[in-house]
Order: sequence, then C-alpha cells, then structure tokens
Amino acid sequence: MADSCNNAAASHDELARSRRVGSINALAALLGWSTVPLLLRDLAGRGVDFWSNNGWRYGASAVLWLPYVLWHAWRGRMPKGIWKAAIVPSIANIAGQACFTAAFGMATPGIVTFGLRSQLIFVALGAWFLFPAERAVMRTVRYLVGFALLITGLMPVLFGGEFSLGGANGSGVLMAVCSGLGYACYGLSVRRFMAPYHPVLAFAVICQLTAIGLIVLMLAFGRDGGAYVPSLGSRELVFLGISAVAGIAAGHVFYYVAIARLGVAVTSGVLQLQPFLVSAASAIVFDERLTGLQWMGGFVAVGGAVLMLTAERRAPQQAQASTETGD
Repeated sequence: MADSCNNAAASHDELARSRRVGSINALAALLGWSTVPLLLRDLAGRGVDFWSNNGWRYGASAVLWLPYVLWHAWRGRMPKGIWKAAIVPSIANIAGQACFTAAFGMATPGIVTFGLRSQLIFVALGAWFLFPAERAVMRTVRYLVGFALLITGLMPVLFGGEFSLGGANGSGVLMAVCSGLGYACYGLSVRRFMAPYHPVLAFAVICQLTAIGLIVLMLAFGRDGGAYVPSLGSRELVFLGISAVAGIAAGHVFYYVAIARLGVAVTSGVLQLQPFLVSAASAIVFDERLTGLQWMGGFVAVGGAVLMLTAERRAPQQAQASTETGD
C-alpha cells in the first residue's frame, strides 16, 4: 500500500513538473511570437525590404538548425524520403512567410496578427477534403459555432478601421489573409507528408529547404539581392537576429515542447493571446491603435478560434461514439 501511494505521489509530481515545463515553453513561444511582429514592423519602417528580411532571417535560422540535421545524417538516423516529403510543406511555408513579412510594411501589427487567424478558416476547409476522419468533429455544434464566430469577428477587425482596397492598409489586409492561407497549406501539408517523422527533425529539414527558397527569392527580388543588409545599423541587425531566433529557430522548439507537455489544444489556446499582446504593444510603441469595434471583433474571433481548437480534443471520443452508434 505504501509503495502504491509513493508511486502515485511520484507520478503526480512528475506530471506537475511536466506541465510546468510545458507552461513555461508555451509562454516563451507566446512572448517570442508576439515580439516578432513589432520587430518586423520596425524593420519595414526603416527600409528593410521583406525579401531581404526573409532571406537573412531564415538563412540564419537554417544555419542554427544545420548541426542538428548533420548530426542525424552522420549517425545514419536521417529517415528515408524525408527530404522529398518536405518539399511541398516548404513551398507552402515560403509563400506564407513571404506574405506575412510583406504585410508589416502595409498594415499595423495588430491587423496582421488578427488577420492571421484566418488560417483556421482555410485549415478547416482543407481538412474537410483531405482528412475525412475529422468531419465528425467539424459537424459538431461547438466547432460550427466557433467557425461562425471566427468569421464574424474577423470582419470588423480587418475592415472596421481606416480601410481602402487600393491603399496600403487594404494591401496589408490582403497580405495577412494570404499569409493565413499559406500557413494553412503549410500545416495541412506537414500533417499529410511529414506525419511519419519526428516533428523537430521535420521542422529542421523544412527550415533548410525554406531558407534555400527564400534566399533565392532574395537574390532575385530583394534590393541589391540583400547585399546591403550587413551594412545596416546595429539596431536593424539586432532586430533581425532576435526575430530569427525568437520567431523561427527557438520559437518552434518552445512550441513543440509545449505541445508535448500540454497538448495541441491548450498550447494553441495560449497562443491565441498573441494578437491582443501585439495590438496592445503596437499602440504603445508605434501609436497604432485599433478601434473599439475592431477590439470587439478580435475578442469574438479569438473566442471562436478557441472553440474550434477545443472541439478537436473531443475527436477520439466522438469518432468512437460515431462507430458504436452506427452514425
């Protein structure tokens, strides 16, 4: 009896430690991914074009992840077919990253990060066609209400401020939504093509291919092929370095650890705070403020996103119940 009690206590303590580690990593990812939009907005305002921004930041991140990839290759632990499987996710990641960074030269960080919530709309549509097993969850009242709230809330956020379809803000909104589409395709393709591989190694490989693509685009379309970046001031170089580490290299590690310890729904729920933190910080740093209607829409949209994400937690039970009842 005593041994059983001791084992139960040890198991409880281990679970508590695991959740603490997960919570710390989730908050680290949230902080990092809330800081990056502010840095990108500042860099865009200082004349750093988004092609060069992406090429240098992802190039630096790829260098940081390269030893991890090489170590696996040297130990003979590189899974067969992983590079080929990573091609489609990398292309989608390149598209999403390009649109995401471009948006900060046209719209406020708050608008861009709220607009990125549109990713869940595209994910839902893609998952319906690609993963039939998830349709049971997507038919639930919880998921459908969340989907409706997300769309309803995004409308005043994206279009409730000073908006002109042909103006800078309109272009920024378009880029933010296109970024959501790109990242949705990225997430869906990762799930479809990279599921057999460890997520950290999968990202490390995708990071290498994404960096190659973004560097090629920088050489083709960036100002002076991106060659001017090393001569930038120390502020710009530090901001590029921080955004590369916090947003790409380390941010994804924090994210994967949090998912492993807390689960996808809880981690994703925490990250839904990002647009609120970014918008509040942008108001202080750049004096860029959302209207009351936009804030209200933001709360509605993120509330809908949380409903959609938490509905996924019931997928196993609902799938089993559907089988047992013959639905």
